[in-house]
Amino acid sequence: MRSLCLRVSALVLALSTIGAHAAGAAIGASLTLDAAHSGPVIDRHIFGQFAEHLGHGIEEGVWVGPSSTIPNTRGIRNDVVAALKAIKVPVVRWPGGCFADEYHWRNGIGPANQRRAGLNPNWGGVIEPNTFGTHEFMDFVDQIGAEAYISANVGTGTPREAAEWLEYMTAEHTALSDERAANGHPAPYKVAYLGIGNESWGCGGAMSAEHYLEQLKMYARYSRNYLPGQTMHKVAVGPDGAKTEYTETIMKAWRDKVWSWDIDGLSLHSYTVNGWPPAQKATGFGEAEYASFLKETLGMDDLINTHAAIMDKYDPAKKVALVVDEWGAWLAPTPGTNPGFLMQQNSQRDAVLAALNFNIFARHADRVRMTNIAQMVNVLQAMVITDKERMLLTPTYHVFKMYVPFHDARLVPVHVDGGTYSAGAIHMPRVDAIAARDPAGKLWLAVTNVDPHAAVTLAVDLSGVSAAAAVGETLTAPRIDAVNTFDAPTTVAPKPVSARVVNHKLVLTLAPESVTVLGLQP
Repeated sequence: MRSLCLRVSALVLALSTIGAHAAGAAIGASLTLDAAHSGPVIDRHIFGQFAEHLGHGIEEGVWVGPSSTIPNTRGIRNDVVAALKAIKVPVVRWPGGCFADEYHWRNGIGPANQRRAGLNPNWGGVIEPNTFGTHEFMDFVDQIGAEAYISANVGTGTPREAAEWLEYMTAEHTALSDERAANGHPAPYKVAYLGIGNESWGCGGAMSAEHYLEQLKMYARYSRNYLPGQTMHKVAVGPDGAKTEYTETIMKAWRDKVWSWDIDGLSLHSYTVNGWPPAQKATGFGEAEYASFLKETLGMDDLINTHAAIMDKYDPAKKVALVVDEWGAWLAPTPGTNPGFLMQQNSQRDAVLAALNFNIFARHADRVRMTNIAQMVNVLQAMVITDKERMLLTPTYHVFKMYVPFHDARLVPVHVDGGTYSAGAIHMPRVDAIAARDPAGKLWLAVTNVDPHAAVTLAVDLSGVSAAAAVGETLTAPRIDAVNTFDAPTTVAPKPVSARVVNHKLVLTLAPESVTVLGLQP
C-alpha cells in the first residue's frame, strides 16, 4: 500500500448566533491521515443496542402484542423492526439493566395468559406483565438480524437458575429443551453473549468486588452454551465509572484463574450526566449546557485509558474485551411523564455526543470490542420514539446509520489540528475525526464539528490517491437543541453531501454542530 498523506486546510466562518449561520473571520485547521498504516478492526458490535424492561422501552416500543391494530409480526412492531434493520444493529442487550437482577426467566415463557405478572420496582413501580419474554426477545433479534446478549440474574437469582435458562435456550434432547419446543421453538436458540450480572457494585446487590468475584466464578462455570459450534462470550461486571476496584479484582483473578471458569469481557458503565441526579434539560438549553455536556462525554477517552491500563497489566494480549454496555446521555425526564420511565427528547447535541463516543471507541478498538447505547426505544438516548401507531427517528438514530460503513472496518490513523472551541471556561478540540477502510477496501472519513458558531471549509489534498469525488451525508440542525417531533419528524435529518476532486483537491464545508461521513469514490 502506498503512503497517503491527507492534509486538510480549513476556513472557519464565525456566526452571530447559535441558530444563524452568518459569515465571520477565518480560522485555520489541518487533518492528516496516513493510510500506509492501519490500526485494529472497529468491531461492528461497537454499534450495539440495549433494551430494558423500563417505561415504554419494550411495552409499546417494541412489543404491542399480536392482536394490536399497529402492524406487527407476532406482536413485534413492523415499523421499529424496519428502522433497526436499516442501521444493521449487531447485538441487543436484554432484559436489563437493574431489571435483569430481579428477572426470573420462567415468568416469561409459556402461554401469555398464564404468565406470572409482577412489579417493576426499579422503574416506576408499575406492573410487569411478562408478555415479552425469552421467545419474544429471540424472535425480535432474529427479525432485526442482531445477536442476543442475555443478562443473567445474579442479584436475586442463583447459578442453577442461570444454568437452566441457558439449557432451555441452547440445548437439545433434554427435558428443558423439550419444554422450549412445547412452547413453540423446537430448534435451539443462539446466545452470542452472556452478561453475568449487572452493576453488582450498585443496584445488582451492592457487592464488594471480592464477593462478586466468587459469584462470577460459579456463574461462569455452570452457565453453559449447549449449541454445537456456537461460541458464547461471557461478560463480567466491571467498573462503576472511574472506580478501579472491580477492574483490579476481576482481572487479577482472571490472570490467575483455574481451568473451570473464564470470561471474554469486562463491562463498563458510564453516562454523560453533568451531575447526579440527572437534571440537564433535553431541550431549551443554551451554549453553556451544550459545551459542558460534550466536554464531559470526551472524558470517556480518559476513562477507557484508565481501565485499559489495568487490563493491560493482567492481560497484555488483550484477550478480554472492555465492553461499554451502558453509555449515552442521561437527561432530566420529559415533563409530564413518569420520572421512572426515563423518557427524554433527543437533540442535535445528542447526535454530536454519539459521534464523539463512536470516535473514542474506534480509537480504542484494540480493547473496546462491544458497546451498547442506553437505550434503544423510548428510553434515555433512544434511536426511536413511538406514540401509539406513530414512530419517529431521532438524531442519534441518524448518526448510527451514517456510521454503518465503519462496521468491521480497519482503523486508519488520523491526526487532527482543528483549533479549539471555547465556551467560557470550557475548552475542547473544535474538530474530531476518524478514518477507516471497510472490508472492500474503500476509505471512509467521519468528521465532527462541535463548534455551534463556525462552519469549516475543508480543502483536502488527495495527491497520490485515485479518487474523483467524495460522497456521503451530513447531519446538522438550525439549533443545538433542535429535535424531531411527530409534527416535524425531519427537522434533524441527514442530507447528501458530495464534492469533486479537482487537481487532487477535495473541497467541502462542515456546518456548525455537525456530523459528516464521506466515502472516497474512484
